[in-house]
Amino acid sequence: MRKEIFKLSCCLVLLAAGCSQNNKPNEDLLPKQENFKQMVAGKPVELYVLKNAAGMSAAITNYGGRLVSLLVPDQKGDLTSVVIGFDSLAGYINSTEPYFGASIGRYGNRIAGGRFSLEGKDYQLSVNNGPNTLHGGKDGFQYKVWDAVKQGDSVLVLSYRSVDGEQGFPGNLQARVTYTLTADNRLKLDYHAVTDQTTVVNLTNHAFFNLNGEGSGTINNHLLRIDAAAYTPVDSTLIPNGKLEAVKDTPFDFSTSTAIGKRVDLNNEQLRFGKGYDHNYVLNASGLDVLAAEVEGEKTGIVMRVYTTEPGLQFYGGNFMQSKNRLRKGMDDFRTAFCLETQHFPDSPNQAKFPSTTLKPGQVYESHSVYAFSTK
Repeated sequence: MRKEIFKLSCCLVLLAAGCSQNNKPNEDLLPKQENFKQMVAGKPVELYVLKNAAGMSAAITNYGGRLVSLLVPDQKGDLTSVVIGFDSLAGYINSTEPYFGASIGRYGNRIAGGRFSLEGKDYQLSVNNGPNTLHGGKDGFQYKVWDAVKQGDSVLVLSYRSVDGEQGFPGNLQARVTYTLTADNRLKLDYHAVTDQTTVVNLTNHAFFNLNGEGSGTINNHLLRIDAAAYTPVDSTLIPNGKLEAVKDTPFDFSTSTAIGKRVDLNNEQLRFGKGYDHNYVLNASGLDVLAAEVEGEKTGIVMRVYTTEPGLQFYGGNFMQSKNRLRKGMDDFRTAFCLETQHFPDSPNQAKFPSTTLKPGQVYESHSVYAFSTK
């Protein structure tokens, strides 16, 4: 009898503290802010936490403009961390994968040979992905300390000035990314940029998701739908060949909800080139009222819907994860996270038929994307 009374008392204490054994308060699940407080390149790095009344939280560091953690409720109401990452700044600095959660720039995705021409002038970028430039080059935005201003509990504004010639890109570019956590469990990313010389810009975010939670294993059983009738096939170095190819009757058809891993190991040249899925999808329509993609975690029932003003969506299935980095919940194992990067197309500066990524003085670059969370 005394034992039962003791157990009941413990439960009442837990409830009075506003938590249960299955649903910890956000502070216990988020990385500790002191683990990110450090000077890098003479600038202060911090971890900023956004919250809403529904219990959802987003942790963001101004080192690389990174989404470090994202807590969303699952179908049982328990908070689940759906973005993989490290619990300290040192983890990101020392990682062999530089893009975990990062704001990507000046140009997301690949540029063939690291070369392009603008207004009759040739430019050579730093090359960091075989013969190509990937995600801005060797010292892209993921390594930069952004200026940060937090606005209330739910908005963080990050800004970075990329100087003329940085990584070979022309013009001084003033870039801004605004993270907003809404009351209805949406994480909104608003991008803004201006330049004083003609340049190319393609900003995105490189969050690695697992909707079953960090450390829960493969994402191959997640159900994925992408509203795209075509994708941009690539060569062996993952540069688009300039064609738009129909997804119908190919392993790239996610027009209806399909398990990510159902066809990933089929004998297909494009899958061999990407070691799985690492391809840009040509969205049927763009806009924040148009569904671009939907993913469901089969264990948690968490559903993520993606909306964007961008014309493309890069789907990456974690094919190059090699268990080289110890994350918060274990190693970065093969295909245990996926990315859906809203963007313009890869190599657009060299592909005249692709939507233009050129930005001129006096013009304003704007891009908006939303990751909306709910449960089945």
